[in-house]
Amino acid sequence: MSGPVSADDVRAARELLRDVTVTTPILESRSLSAKVGGPVLLKCENLQRSGSFKARGAYVRIARLTDEERARGVVAASAGNHAQGVALAATLLGARSVVFMPEGAPLPKVAATRAYGAEVIFGGPGVDACLTAAKAYARDNGAVFIHPFDHADVVAGQGTVGLEILEQCPDVRTIVVPVGGGGLIAGIAAAVKELRPDVRVIGAQAEQAAAFPPSLAAGRPVAVEPAGTMADGIAVGRPGDLTFELVSKLVDSVVTISEETLSQALLNCLERSKQVVEPAGAVGVAALLDRPHMFEPPVVTVLSGGNIDPLLLSKVLRHGLAVAGRYLMFRVRLRDRPGALVTLLTELAELEVNVLDVVHQRTAARLNVDEVEVLLHLETRGPDHCDEVLGRLRAEGYTLSFT
Repeated sequence: MSGPVSADDVRAARELLRDVTVTTPILESRSLSAKVGGPVLLKCENLQRSGSFKARGAYVRIARLTDEERARGVVAASAGNHAQGVALAATLLGARSVVFMPEGAPLPKVAATRAYGAEVIFGGPGVDACLTAAKAYARDNGAVFIHPFDHADVVAGQGTVGLEILEQCPDVRTIVVPVGGGGLIAGIAAAVKELRPDVRVIGAQAEQAAAFPPSLAAGRPVAVEPAGTMADGIAVGRPGDLTFELVSKLVDSVVTISEETLSQALLNCLERSKQVVEPAGAVGVAALLDRPHMFEPPVVTVLSGGNIDPLLLSKVLRHGLAVAGRYLMFRVRLRDRPGALVTLLTELAELEVNVLDVVHQRTAARLNVDEVEVLLHLETRGPDHCDEVLGRLRAEGYTLSFT
């Protein structure tokens, strides 16, 4: 017994899920393997039903309610993945579901939650407000509140990912897991450490929403104020009491990842592994990119979800290209005379730059009457090519601005 959740609990959860969830594939990443110096495999929970691992825990939790409890319905609060997991699980089990979502939740996630069968109510500007509204709804209407991570049934359900990893990669030495509230890593660690105590389990959090490192240092759950992060799926301000207990006992370490590395990881998943992954789902890949020598291979990292808003995807990919030195954006001032823009674009063509967008501004307080300003979005081949482009333009007398 590893604590409040054991390997036997996870096995029992797996029996409940046998004909419900998918045993997601494990794919080798050659680019990450070369960086780490040994096999790196991706556990593709982005290909799970509802697009993330959340359906596992939600189904186990709702399946273990009494008939009378299910008849009263369930309620949850979520910005996306937990919402979809609860909606799907409740529909499969014949229960009514209500999900409180933030007012700014991406429309594709709202639409998917409704399509899985839930009633969506906008509960305020953020997840915290939605949690308050969902708990009030449960109290007033008798519905059962389904916590996104801090419940033994939810943790046991998420832990089935760990059982699959041990079966699919028997020689695994390190498992890297995205961490928000801790339900996924707590479940994986509960299963793996009891069956294979030699395997290291390492968590990865976005550094702008990292509640576990200060909590582990303090020896108790500590609340932090999550800053803006693209990894909204793991932007949790405080670990759960249950998940903190399991993580503090069983997890070897938790590392934090910058936004820049996270955007590179998303680009790596898309370009090299052909996997559409949301930023929260790619944080384990980011950890491997950031600290490749920290992880003993064979390594399995969990791609925890793939529910990304297409608009966010385009922004994050552009950011990832910029960080990788493959995207340039700057302003250039030109004399307002015929042929000036053509001359500039000819220079760029000779440098074999792909011009993605050109914005030509003729009137602005900062411009002289004989000047125009051009905003350029360029695609380059990498950092050396960027340096070549900028050096050539400056040598030709162009004044560049990056603000």
